[in-house]
Amino acid sequence: MVAARETLETRAGILRAVRGWFERQDFVEVDTPARVRSPGQEVHLDAFPAGDRHWLITSPEYHMKRLVAAGLPRIVQVAKCWRANESGPHHRGEFTMVEWYRANEPLEALADDCEALLRVAAMAARRDAGALGLAAPFARTTVRELWARHAGFDLRGDEEAADLRAKATAAGVALGSAEAWDDIFYQVFLDRIEPQLAAAGPTFVFDWPAPLAALARPKADDPRVVERFELYAGGLELANAFGELTDPVEQRRRFEDEARTRAARGREVYPVDEALLAALPRMPPTAGIALGFDRLVMLVLGVRDIAEVVAFGDER
Repeated sequence: MVAARETLETRAGILRAVRGWFERQDFVEVDTPARVRSPGQEVHLDAFPAGDRHWLITSPEYHMKRLVAAGLPRIVQVAKCWRANESGPHHRGEFTMVEWYRANEPLEALADDCEALLRVAAMAARRDAGALGLAAPFARTTVRELWARHAGFDLRGDEEAADLRAKATAAGVALGSAEAWDDIFYQVFLDRIEPQLAAAGPTFVFDWPAPLAALARPKADDPRVVERFELYAGGLELANAFGELTDPVEQRRRFEDEARTRAARGREVYPVDEALLAALPRMPPTAGIALGFDRLVMLVLGVRDIAEVVAFGDER
């Protein structure tokens, strides 16, 4: 059994339209390795092994940043990515990512890109952007604003995990066994914030707390948060963007901290990407983003299960 012919034809049309939009914006489409020695250290992502101490990429991020550092200021890639232990109506172990970078441009430029791309996708699918809620400017808010409005307590970003847990528990959030800062945060987000975002129109959520910085740089006026946004629309998390960290010392510290956390939680620890760290000092101020293409197709077609928008779902 395969996906419906009409769906696959529409998906192909959306992909052509997306590529055409980037070409008109003077992006260079690139192609980076899918099998790598350093798939990343993010605590909640696991990579598929690919033999001889290599793994399949969870994102093309590291190699794309090296290309920016080598002098390519606007690049885009439509990449197959793989993440182990991910399944469900919004997740697959193998999926398609659109990832792009803008050197010497602010993070807000990527939000503008997303608004344009979602409308381009709707047009390619012959869907009414207004009916999908995509015609008007998207809402822009922050993690702290959402927290104050919906979680029942304020979030600074520099709390100790025990303090965060106590506040969340007092606000009535069922945390179960969550003890680590990130686990507590995501349980509150899942319980109190995501339902509100699902009911809202397309929304950019900016200024994520520093413990969830990953590869994002701290905000100059408040290091308790970082330059990061996520885009939510139609109950889907569509994109994740960073004002990219270019400090190799701080990035190494984060990699090592993530490695210790992975080891403590019994997860595989991957090698640090030394080539990326060596390239960071040559990288100009850059904004980068990853957008889930399969989820984009789901959004414009009004589909609830990711298996319906790919030629062969995992069970096929």
